[in-house]
Amino acid sequence: MPTESRPTDYPGNLFVVAAPSGAGKSSLVKALLELDAAVHPSVSHTTRAPRGQEKHGREYFFVSDAEFDAMIDHGAFVEWAHVHGRRYGTSRKAIEERIAAGADVVLEIDWQGALQIRSTFANAVLIFILPPSWEELRSRLERRGEDAPEVIELRLRNAAAEMAHAHEFDFVIINELFERALFALKAIVHAQRLRFTAQRRARAATFDALDIP
Repeated sequence: MPTESRPTDYPGNLFVVAAPSGAGKSSLVKALLELDAAVHPSVSHTTRAPRGQEKHGREYFFVSDAEFDAMIDHGAFVEWAHVHGRRYGTSRKAIEERIAAGADVVLEIDWQGALQIRSTFANAVLIFILPPSWEELRSRLERRGEDAPEVIELRLRNAAAEMAHAHEFDFVIINELFERALFALKAIVHAQRLRFTAQRRARAATFDALDIP
């Protein structure tokens, strides 16, 4: 017999990836998206300016402070937070529409936002990316060539506070070797798809036909 679904029981999976700046989160998620066509990105809104080759609607929706305030007033965000002096928010509607349609969605976000996401989407899978050492984290931030020295120091101070919340996540990946970290990320995605609850949501007709509650 079919089971009664809760509002958070969507057929798709929601993967939430957080990390301190420089840990390699964006590179890992980009590689995952290139390897797995069934995973789709969730594009957040931000008040910061584009960096490098970033484009509006691809990496982020770049909006003004006034536009961001209006979205908050209309309850458009499932979460939003201040990160390094700028604001970032995640559209509730965009996530709900995709996972309700059966798609798997991956979201890059800070740790505060990740925990807020879980309060709304109880089945969200939270993944934290760690650097292998402080020295390597500093080196990566310096090699990016995007931030002034004082900004790098701020990011390192913030990283200590961010990593203190890693224990609140479902999985932790140490990004020492990129290929190994990517394999771990792919393994988490595939394992989640095979969990009983995820299979029960995604293949409800099969379970019902087999009389599996």
